[in-house]
Amino acid sequence: METLRHSPADLTCDSERTGFYSQGVWCGATLHRPANAGHDALPAILMLHGWGGVQDALTVSYYEEFTRAGFMVMTFDYRGWGESAGVPRQTISAPQRMRDADAALAFLKSLPGIDPSRIVLWGTSFGGGHAVDLAADHPELAGLIAQVPMLDGMAAVRAVPFLRLMQFLIYAIADMLKLGRPIYIPVVSEPGALSSMDRDDAYKALMLAEVSVGRKYNNRVAARSLMTMGPYRPFKRLKDIKIPTLLLGATEDTVAPFVETAIRKLNNSYLTVATIKANHFEPYFEPFFSDVVSRQLSFLKEIVRQS
Repeated sequence: METLRHSPADLTCDSERTGFYSQGVWCGATLHRPANAGHDALPAILMLHGWGGVQDALTVSYYEEFTRAGFMVMTFDYRGWGESAGVPRQTISAPQRMRDADAALAFLKSLPGIDPSRIVLWGTSFGGGHAVDLAADHPELAGLIAQVPMLDGMAAVRAVPFLRLMQFLIYAIADMLKLGRPIYIPVVSEPGALSSMDRDDAYKALMLAEVSVGRKYNNRVAARSLMTMGPYRPFKRLKDIKIPTLLLGATEDTVAPFVETAIRKLNNSYLTVATIKANHFEPYFEPFFSDVVSRQLSFLKEIVRQS
């Protein structure tokens, strides 16, 4: 696994901090514009990052390539994370994140200089599941890209070793019963150490991402968040999608196992299924990144041409 392809100091896009309200809670966001963009309304991409992600953590290389291709890109932090308000901090709830994602989409649609008929959702990991849910509710969008998406929470739970699963259960119950400040565990760790993700080079990805963005990551998540995973099964919404969709899964993924067989059984003609022989975190880095982003750019070019 090599380093990220770009760092913030190398960016050619113009970035502007902004934000929006989701149910009264301020969510920090960033607009990334193509350098030297003209006055025409631009196609746009709303990026939904993963489980413990924040803006710029692993998405810099992607939004740089998308802006080079002429897209306006918006990234944002879910409530309680990164630059967003909300307490308790570092807590994950799939339904709550879906509300934030829906508010982010409404905000993006309202911006001047955006062509609302050419908005594409891009989600990765846990955010890939949210992007699927959101796309099923918004058939007016131009398309969807879900990269290493977490589509079946039960498949993710079954991939966790039994003893670790029992640890998760104990910590999560203790956190839900506790008053006041949550009980936190690391988001990622070295293999074998307690965290929500210790497989698929998760810790190595964290180290490389910190070097890329030039700051430390707040590596903690409330233990109660673990209980949101099992019941969350966005692959059930794939049958409702009516927009061009690229589902790009990793065949060696043990964090968010790609449920390719279940997807293909749906026979939804709007879905394009593709795979890469990689683990969950490798698509963010070379030598895998170039292939992955090339497929996504080809897909984007085609759907924007059709819209």
